[in-house]
Amino acid sequence: MTVNLTAELADARILAVIRGTDPAAAVAAGTALLDEGVRVVEVALTTPDAPRAIEALRAAAPAGSLVGAGTVLTTADVADVAAAGAQFVVTPAVVESIAEAARRGLPVAAGALTPTEAYTAMRMGASAIKLFPASVGGPAYLRAVRDPFPDIPFVAVGGVGLDDVPGYFRAGAIAVGLGGPLVGDAASGGDLDALRERARTYLAAVRETTAS
Repeated sequence: MTVNLTAELADARILAVIRGTDPAAAVAAGTALLDEGVRVVEVALTTPDAPRAIEALRAAAPAGSLVGAGTVLTTADVADVAAAGAQFVVTPAVVESIAEAARRGLPVAAGALTPTEAYTAMRMGASAIKLFPASVGGPAYLRAVRDPFPDIPFVAVGGVGLDDVPGYFRAGAIAVGLGGPLVGDAASGGDLDALRERARTYLAAVRETTAS
């Protein structure tokens, strides 16, 4: 069954980005995040043996969570992650994988920074736009890009710290993508207890922001 990625992100509000140097540590980090209640997790293909990590995380993921693949660039990448069981794909830019994933029925959060890139990616079949790197312009830039495209769902990714979360939601982001500020070095063998604490902190901040 095809995942409604836009609806899932709008409900979960956090997309966790796992990018590490060790596949076992990446799986451990993803499992810890899922245990803490983060419901949407991507494993970047720059992580060694990323498809294997995706497959392992899918097997361990609780019901109602999603495991996808990030930094998906080529048609071959799409084939690899689809075989591993990825439920969605994320790209860093407007690349050939967008159309291929859409053709296969895999929802895509496509990386874009400019209005032209966002429009092009949606025409190629993207389900949502990953505004990347969002920190270049911050919430004010997201608000400006959304003005002519109010119907495009944007996820703010790249340098989103804890204090930035409310601003991006006020600017209209359906979710925020959190890599380093959330995951830290856990996907490379770092402290999982610290990761769990950061996850609880971000989840609490999201609940507080969306409740106000």
